[in-house]
Amino acid sequence: MNHLAHFHLAWPDAALLAGALEGDYCKGPLGAHVHPDLTAGITLHRSIDAYTDQHPRLAELRNAFPDRLRRYAGILLDLSFDYYLTRHWQEFAELPLPEFNDRVLSSLEAQPWLGSRSRRAADRFREYQVLLRYRDWDMVLASAARVGERLRRSNPLHDVATELAQLRPAIERGFLEFYPQLQRHATEWRANPGNRIVAADT
Repeated sequence: MNHLAHFHLAWPDAALLAGALEGDYCKGPLGAHVHPDLTAGITLHRSIDAYTDQHPRLAELRNAFPDRLRRYAGILLDLSFDYYLTRHWQEFAELPLPEFNDRVLSSLEAQPWLGSRSRRAADRFREYQVLLRYRDWDMVLASAARVGERLRRSNPLHDVATELAQLRPAIERGFLEFYPQLQRHATEWRANPGNRIVAADT
């Protein structure tokens, strides 16, 4: 999942929100070098990603992509799902999206344990209002192109507008079927005190 979904599933716990962002940059085992306030959030982030990657509905969507994009389908679905989360925001969230955006960013900015890369990302989210811009489909395309620039081969995500246009109805249906299940997964994870204990001891 991408940033907006991770923040939504971590809301309103400040430590989980921080870990939702730190999870993009903190790889490998979690040990003493990771502050305990971040550990549970990173672990939740990883649980969300694992659940998503293994879900059969997502496998169906990935298989619907054309051959040249199939290996990147997970990236494109993550970005598209943030767009569809904004489109259906009122079905899944209590706060209006602009207020949610501001409160998440304020929480991240007040978090003293974020790593430098996460802090720079939070600064970009504030400066460019990234979470709100996912209301625009062009943001999905632009984000995909930026991700593609980091790949070793020539940018395969530079121009995916045509392929994604054909897939958009299926992606939206898949999102609406899958996201409530992902919400339940995150809620059950958070309701189990043992998950935080295990995370803190990792």
